[in-house]
Amino acid sequence: MKPDDIVIVGASESENIGIVPDVSAMGLAIDSALRALDDAGLTPADVDGIAGTMHPAELALQLGTRPRYADGTNVGGCSYMLHVRHAVAALRAGMASVVGIMHGESGRSRVGVPMMSMDMTAAPGQFERIYGVAGTFSMFTLPVMAYLNKYGLDESALAEVSVAQSKWAAQQPRALRQKIVTVDDVLNSSMIAWPFRVLECCPLTDGGGSLVLTTASRAADMDLKYAPVVVAGTGSLVEGAGSSFMEDLTSFRAFRESSAEAFRTAEMTVDDIDHLMIYDAYAHLPLYGLEDLGFVGKGEASEFIKSGATSPGGSLPMNTNGGGIMYTHTGMYGMFALQEAVRQMRGTSPAQVDGVETSFVQGVGGMFAAAGSVILRKP
Repeated sequence: MKPDDIVIVGASESENIGIVPDVSAMGLAIDSALRALDDAGLTPADVDGIAGTMHPAELALQLGTRPRYADGTNVGGCSYMLHVRHAVAALRAGMASVVGIMHGESGRSRVGVPMMSMDMTAAPGQFERIYGVAGTFSMFTLPVMAYLNKYGLDESALAEVSVAQSKWAAQQPRALRQKIVTVDDVLNSSMIAWPFRVLECCPLTDGGGSLVLTTASRAADMDLKYAPVVVAGTGSLVEGAGSSFMEDLTSFRAFRESSAEAFRTAEMTVDDIDHLMIYDAYAHLPLYGLEDLGFVGKGEASEFIKSGATSPGGSLPMNTNGGGIMYTHTGMYGMFALQEAVRQMRGTSPAQVDGVETSFVQGVGGMFAAAGSVILRKP
C-alpha cells in the first residue's frame, strides 16, 4: 500500500435493515455512520468531509460535524459510487482529510421521507409519463424486451439471475429473501410487468450504510478494527434521462465507459477481478453488466450465469450478498453493493469467498441514466 493511496477505513450498515418502521431515513444514515466511524477508531469530530444523497448540511448537523468538503450528488442508486470517486479526488487534493459517505432510506416504511412528484416539464415527464410509464418496473421493460429479442432468449434467461443470487442470499442472515429458488419458482411468481416477475424485482426495504475514507498515510496511524481497503480505480458517466433515451437498448454506454475508466485508473483488466458486484434492482442488470464490462461476450451473460460461474464455487462470484433482488433494496441500492465488496475484502462476509484480492462494484442510476464504477483491492 502506497502512502498516497485512498482507503476505506470504516464501513457499516445500520443496525437493522429490511423492515424498520421505527427509524427515520436520517436515523438510519446516522446510525450507520457512527458504526462506520467506530470501525476506524474515529468520532464525528474527525470528519471534515460529508457526502450523501440527503442534504449534506442536514447530514453534517445530525452527525455533529462541520465539514469543509460537501458532496450532495444524486443521480440515483449509483450515487454512492460517484461519492467514492469524488472523495478520492478531494482527499488527494487536500480538500478533506476524512470523508464520510452516508446513506439512509426508509423506502418501505416511509418514515421521514418527503413526498416526491414527477416533473412533467423534464424529459421523462414529457416522453414517458404521459404514456403511462411510471415506476421502475415499467421503465425498464423497453430495454429488456429489446435485449431478449436481439439474442433470441426467453424469460428463463432472466430467471437464472435470481436463481444464482438466491444461493448467496441463503448464506446471508440479513437478507430479506433467504430461500434458494429454482427457475420454475421464479417463473411461477406473480407477474409485475412483462417480462418481470416478483422474484426478478427488488423488494422495497429500509436501511442505511456508510463508508469512511482517508489517505493511507493517515490510516497508518489509526486504531482500525480491520485492514484498510484500497480504492484502486473509479469511473462514472451520465448518459441521459433514462431508458427511452439510450443510444442502444441492448447495451448501456454508461456501463461501458464508466467501467473502462475504472479499469484504466486501477491499471487492471477483467482478468484481475476476483469478485463482482453489479447493481441489480431488476434481473436484467447483471446481464448488461457482465457484457458491457467485458467479462463475457454479447448475449452470453445468461448462459454464463446458468453454468454456475457466478454462484458459490464459481469462477466469478457475483452479488454475494444476494444482490438488491434478494438482500435489500431501499430505493438506492449502491451503498449495499459497496458494503458487501468491502466485507469480501476484509474477509468478514457471511458468504465469504476464499482468496479474493480484488472486487469490482458497478452501479446504475435511474433507469439506465447514469453509472458509477469502483474497483477495490486489499492493501
